[in-house]
Amino acid sequence: MSKRIVIALGGNALGASLKEQMVAVKETSKAIADLIEAGHEVVVTHGNGPQVGMINEAMSALHDIKPEKFGNIPLSVCVAMSQAYIGYDLQNALREELAMRNINKPVSTVVTQVVVDKDDKGFKNPTKPIGRYLSDKEIEECKAEGIPVMEDAGRGWRKVVASPHPIDIVEIDAVKALIKENNVVITCGGGGIPVIKEDKHYKGVPAVIDKDFASAVLAQKLGADSLIILTAVEKVAINFGKENQQNLDELTVCDAEKYIEEGHFAKGSMLPKVQAALEFVKSGNDKTAIITLLEKAKAGIEGQTGTRIKS
Repeated sequence: MSKRIVIALGGNALGASLKEQMVAVKETSKAIADLIEAGHEVVVTHGNGPQVGMINEAMSALHDIKPEKFGNIPLSVCVAMSQAYIGYDLQNALREELAMRNINKPVSTVVTQVVVDKDDKGFKNPTKPIGRYLSDKEIEECKAEGIPVMEDAGRGWRKVVASPHPIDIVEIDAVKALIKENNVVITCGGGGIPVIKEDKHYKGVPAVIDKDFASAVLAQKLGADSLIILTAVEKVAINFGKENQQNLDELTVCDAEKYIEEGHFAKGSMLPKVQAALEFVKSGNDKTAIITLLEKAKAGIEGQTGTRIKS
């Protein structure tokens, strides 16, 4: 049965550098094409943590070398740059994969602005990791300079920026129009360019929006049947990494909220994914969210694997 699916790609779907990304998007496109070939209508979102950090560092380095020539590039502009260059690689790889399967569907990337509240508490408490992992020396230098850093789910320390909650998607009508014309749309890349609305103007703000929360808002606004959040594990687990780890085939809203309260999901990794899934599932009747591995996306939508979250 054909479904409208929003598929949110995790960082492992894109690699951590230009070279890795060129390789990764080819494999990623196969998983997306599997769903399209099965008859589903697919809209794609993706993260940008390593990429936006790389761009931000490069722009800052240029400014340090020649401040009179290169002004400070706002983080919102860096997010826009990351959307375009990731979209460029991903749409070309996906278009090629579809053509190899004799599927005639255009693929389009929309550089997308996502509205946030200027008073969002996230601006006062930066939590979103960006860029590469830091050395011990770099961690100390950042702390000395007052640059926020934090440990990222036990994998190392990274710089962090504000991560306000998404409210609305500026280009949603354009996305809907492209879908109506049979396009596979790549949108809300990196969670979208964070903007606040000032009368008729949208103003960029220094932040990075969590792509899973942006994907949940997108899925709601598109009336999607399913939200698939792809990550580095096949199933959500409680007691993760312990002897009594339990992988979950299914999660009800009540159970998920209980496990969140008990602290089972790490803030920097699984917690936002489960929270975003809950937001989508609670937004209407017969909504389903699935969290699983990239290569298991088709099996997940067919109920063969992954963790299925439902009301």
